[in-house]
Amino acid sequence: MTGQKRSVTLSFTWGDGRDVLLILAGVFLQALAMRLFLIPARLASGGIAGLAQIINYFTQWPIGVMVVIGNIPLFLLGWRYLGGLRFALRTVLAVGAFSLLVDGLAFFLPAEGITQDLNLNALYGGVISGIGFGLVYRGQGTSGGSDILARILNHRWGVSLSQSYMLTDALIMFLAGISFSWENALYAIVMLYISGVAAEVTLEGSNVTRTAMIISEHPEQIREKILFEMERGVTLIPAEGGFSGRSKTVLYCVVSRSEIAQIKALVREADPHAFMVIGQANEVFGEGFKPLVERTP
Repeated sequence: MTGQKRSVTLSFTWGDGRDVLLILAGVFLQALAMRLFLIPARLASGGIAGLAQIINYFTQWPIGVMVVIGNIPLFLLGWRYLGGLRFALRTVLAVGAFSLLVDGLAFFLPAEGITQDLNLNALYGGVISGIGFGLVYRGQGTSGGSDILARILNHRWGVSLSQSYMLTDALIMFLAGISFSWENALYAIVMLYISGVAAEVTLEGSNVTRTAMIISEHPEQIREKILFEMERGVTLIPAEGGFSGRSKTVLYCVVSRSEIAQIKALVREADPHAFMVIGQANEVFGEGFKPLVERTP
């Protein structure tokens, strides 16, 4: 009974093993970006790792060791706000693996990197590290450091990841400007923004779909066109005009990006005076889109 209970606990904590692979792949990409692009170009990566870069520049102390030491107080903060045991084990895995890789890869990769161009270092360093962050997030983990603060801002107050990185890494960029150069600091800020965007795309996917809300005097005609000509589902929502007080029907549907022109044409044909709002959704689950639960064969 005890063994079964322990197995259930570990399964809850680690999932099916896929999360562990995502976290390890993510931290490998982060360490690779550091060693190939950011450290050689003196582009501070932000957070504890960026602070470790600055200290390493003056003292040659190992970056990985400093990352572990610097993460201890933030780890305690994350334990409180980001999920107890699950957070703890995944963060220890991510921080530990990153620290070992960022120091270990130094023996196998050229110390001068692969290019001296700051533009290329900022671009590729940002994209590769951002994909790494996104994979760690998809594995429901965190890379520690200011990443913990960014995740708290994102989960508790809805601040986007890219904005969170800018807020939490401002001090590191200032120190990088003093230590390296202000030009390098400016490139590092661009790199951090690229990294945040790449992390969001990796986490949420690039297949952005569109949502349409339509208010019309002829809702039945539009409904039939969407159902039978586009073969898309549509929901009818009873509503009341705020000014007129009249009862109205709002049609709500989700379509792919390529179907936007078609739905506009159908609505225009059925009711040229309809009111239509087009929005976007990062992910859509359900019939006609991705299944909410993976089907078993």
